Amino acid sequence: MKAKLKAYRFPIILLLSIIIGSIIGLIFGEKAEIIKPLGSLFINLLFMVVIPLVFFSISSAIANMDSMKRLGKILGTMMFVFIITGIIAAVVMLFATVLFPPGTNADIPLETPENIEEVTLADQLVNTFTVPDFIDLFSRKNMLALIIFSVLVGAAAGLSGEKGRPFSKFLTSGSEVFMKLVQLVMYVAPIGLGAYFASLIGQFGADLIGDYAKAVIIYYPVSILYFAIGFTLYAFLAGGKKGVTRFWKNILSPAVTSLGTGSSIASLPVNLQAAKNIGVPKDIRETVLPLGATMHMDGSCLSAMLKIAFVFGVFNMDFTGFDTFITAIGICLLSGIVMSGIPGGGFMGEMMIVTLYGLPITALPIISAIGVVVDPPATMVNVTGDTVSSMLVARRLEGKDWMEKAEIA
Repeated sequence: MKAKLKAYRFPIILLLSIIIGSIIGLIFGEKAEIIKPLGSLFINLLFMVVIPLVFFSISSAIANMDSMKRLGKILGTMMFVFIITGIIAAVVMLFATVLFPPGTNADIPLETPENIEEVTLADQLVNTFTVPDFIDLFSRKNMLALIIFSVLVGAAAGLSGEKGRPFSKFLTSGSEVFMKLVQLVMYVAPIGLGAYFASLIGQFGADLIGDYAKAVIIYYPVSILYFAIGFTLYAFLAGGKKGVTRFWKNILSPAVTSLGTGSSIASLPVNLQAAKNIGVPKDIRETVLPLGATMHMDGSCLSAMLKIAFVFGVFNMDFTGFDTFITAIGICLLSGIVMSGIPGGGFMGEMMIVTLYGLPITALPIISAIGVVVDPPATMVNVTGDTVSSMLVARRLEGKDWMEKAEIA
């Protein structure tokens, strides 16, 4: 019990600070606005860190990738599986949020400029993925362009061989420094989120609390159904009835461990053992599971879609239309695959939602609170999703009799 409390200590502290802040807001009403600057201070610190953090984390990870003969095939299949399962998770939550819209009571006004310049789709794509000047990369408004630049820098450093080794070390060092900086910033998160929610609830009342309850009520059943039905289907595709039997025989240990620790990394040893018992080949499980622990998050895809639908509701924005849904699915993939490998990746994904939809920075703590309350089931889905993904990769690379081959070996 103590170990579980220790693992969830920080999320519990954050949740308590949000609850205390909300109570203060309900008691003091609009007078609670006086402590809002403490919340704004925390949000501004996060936005200050995000640009260098994203650059160093992504570029250093790519610059230091190893090369092996079979690795390319495993990685290619793995990324295909990660992307497809991520899209499915996002679409599942999209259907749930369309049927049961969260965030429909508070109706927080969204300030928009009077004159909005019309931009063609081609120009919008160019402006989204590139910037005309290097200095523009230092703006959080150009997050996708920064990610692409970081990937290219990391690839160039890796391809430079020995001559690029010192620069790769610099990128790794920078990544470590900004990871530590995020840890320092997060020390003030309980105060910042508590103060912000005191102001928010004081201004918009109990309706917003009802919206959060609705969001939680949507997420928990959807994530459990995705775990039970979706992963059973994936296991069947990987190995038929035998795959389903082996999956459910071995998956409970990683699932319970992930719930108890709240960490994909901490669950990795148990998950590797489960994959071994299922019959996933050694090189596949030891590549897919460690990478999956940092860059495959079906639970995060589910929560990212919920956050998007939620923030559309509370700001009284229209969450309909093919373009809106495709953009939302794309952001879910970035949140669940690209951003999840970054320390504080949940916050980074939330910042991406805020920036790509042109929302005010006040939207960040509103959606961040959802991440805190849905973390346990999200972690469980993330971890067990890695296991079933390794089974799908084994099926693709080893053929339909991959479990039989493992038994012979």
